[in-house]
Amino acid sequence: MPLEEFPPYVLQTLAFVFGSLWGSFLNVVIYRVPLGMSVVRPRSRCPSCEKPIAGWDNIPLVSYILLRGRTRCCDTRMSPRYPLVELIGGMMAVGVLMHVTGAYGTHIPEWKFGLLFLVELALCLGLVAAAFIDMEHMILPDQITIGGTIVGLATAKLRGVGVIDAIASSVGAFLAIWFFFNVVYKWLRGRTGMGMGDAKLLALAGAWFGWMGLAYVLFAGAIQGSLITVAVRLTGHKVEVPESVKKDIEELRHYAEHGTDEEKKEAKAALDNDPLADDRDDFMQAAIPFGPFLILGVFEFLFFGETISLYIMRFLAPW
Repeated sequence: MPLEEFPPYVLQTLAFVFGSLWGSFLNVVIYRVPLGMSVVRPRSRCPSCEKPIAGWDNIPLVSYILLRGRTRCCDTRMSPRYPLVELIGGMMAVGVLMHVTGAYGTHIPEWKFGLLFLVELALCLGLVAAAFIDMEHMILPDQITIGGTIVGLATAKLRGVGVIDAIASSVGAFLAIWFFFNVVYKWLRGRTGMGMGDAKLLALAGAWFGWMGLAYVLFAGAIQGSLITVAVRLTGHKVEVPESVKKDIEELRHYAEHGTDEEKKEAKAALDNDPLADDRDDFMQAAIPFGPFLILGVFEFLFFGETISLYIMRFLAPW
């Protein structure tokens, strides 16, 4: 049966279920990747008592509701992040389906439609995981940023993006960010100003969208990040470093004071080059993860890129 003969609500329902299943897997990725654990083995376990979770207690969204947000094995309250990520996974799948349908139509060969859907969904799900990991650990895993860049370059022609534009934008973005924040900024301020994870994320944006999308992601991410930081400060709250990062910094400080000579040297060098280790309450150096705002820009350009591109071109060439 051709795709165009399926009622839209049927495809969207199937997409939501498919996406929420992958959203459940994303919770494993978010928890295990920063710890260097395998995302495949062991099977899902209770984070409190370590007992394996039965399959019927691992149904996306449904199990959380039926269990009233608590584990069956030890009655520990589950983080609301679990159903949230599952819901986001389902919504992303529906959004990608609608985008692929709107941008390419259902009249294209089914293999091409399916491939476009899968690669765009893989991008979205990977970046959702990256955003949550960055918010909790302030790191962007190479498996997601570099892997996403490779997929973007490999599918550029399929998606209608110029291959040369994608390659030049991706490589140029990484080199420009690396040079500015690791050479110029470090010379001016004595330390780096942006993690290389962010540079790799911008390389991903260049690979997927070319120079125009890259420019949008960079500026939209910076503006949205600044607005959120200002809003948090204006409400009287302090922008706090995540607890996991605080623990890592305290561990480095411990080795800097009490470790062996080699450990002291390595720990002091790491602290000197880490802006997060600075205790000053400097508004201009607010320790917020930049990755989620760049990722938000990627989503915006992925789903609304055609409209955004028109506005950018009108701004650059108003006449």
